[in-house]
Amino acid sequence: MPDEELLDLAFSGELQKPDVLNRQVERMLADPKSSSLASSFVYQWLDLDKLDEIAPDPVIFPYAANAGDLRPDFIEEMNLFTDSVFREDSSILRLLDADYSYLNERLALHYGITDVKGLRYRRVQLDDERRFGLLGKGAVLMVSSYPNRTSPVLRGAWVLERLMGTPPPVPPPDVEDLAENEAGKPATTVRERLEQHRQNPTCNACHAILDPLGFALENFDATGRWRDVDRFTGTAIDTSGVLPNGTAVNSPQGLRAALLARPHLFARSFTEKLMTYGLGRPLTAFDMPTVRAIVRDAAQDDYRFSSLVKGIVQSPAFRMSIVPELTDTSVTVPDTASL
Repeated sequence: MPDEELLDLAFSGELQKPDVLNRQVERMLADPKSSSLASSFVYQWLDLDKLDEIAPDPVIFPYAANAGDLRPDFIEEMNLFTDSVFREDSSILRLLDADYSYLNERLALHYGITDVKGLRYRRVQLDDERRFGLLGKGAVLMVSSYPNRTSPVLRGAWVLERLMGTPPPVPPPDVEDLAENEAGKPATTVRERLEQHRQNPTCNACHAILDPLGFALENFDATGRWRDVDRFTGTAIDTSGVLPNGTAVNSPQGLRAALLARPHLFARSFTEKLMTYGLGRPLTAFDMPTVRAIVRDAAQDDYRFSSLVKGIVQSPAFRMSIVPELTDTSVTVPDTASL
């Protein structure tokens, strides 16, 4: 709820002044309560609620299932990481390329880091560029996988929708699911099965967009653990791909560089999601000029988090609401004789 200072400014009308409103935004972002942006907004933006539905297969991933379930650790890492970017008022591009995270011993070992001890989460400088930013976080890699295997399609769709603000194409209703390996038959990689799936021209149109994004992350298994060899075929994992704009990518670093090469796309997508959260309603076409203006202004400040928040708070959509006109002013009087 608003505190006394905010209520007093609202009742006095001072809160209508842009400079006063900006100072209040800064004060509220500095308040410990703003941590809810990480635990609530980020949870919705990155679709992390789906983690509840993904219990890693204990036969395939015994190190991340049952008692070793890492999902609570992934959520805590994400909360602390995103809160640090917001609270330090960094550029939101740091969400993509930050060279640190928040780990405890269990999560660090899962990431191949051996010098973190104990249950306490602490800020850890990352030496492995593959783990930088959101693309290296276990929560992201697991929420875009199946319980028993990775899915370049799901990961590609996640990157498109959550980071680039471009919802993936809707698949035709009669498209068959990707075939799974069957006992007694030679195993094939996910890539080989997708290539066979793409022989259908109807399927190829969508997969040409989605698959290269997902293949760049294919070295991460469904629990976010790094691997070089496919466990089912024993062959080296092929992560090569070409984006629709002709950019070749074959690693998390390459995909990150491709995203950062067009920072306005990520900033626009982030602003759309944050504005939706702030307004409590979906955006419409009428909101998009406001979103573009906020992103253009924030670009001059290196897309700092507070610049985007202030842009949203100062927008007419946030500060005002339309009161529906009362079209029927007649009053219906009940028939007391029938009571």
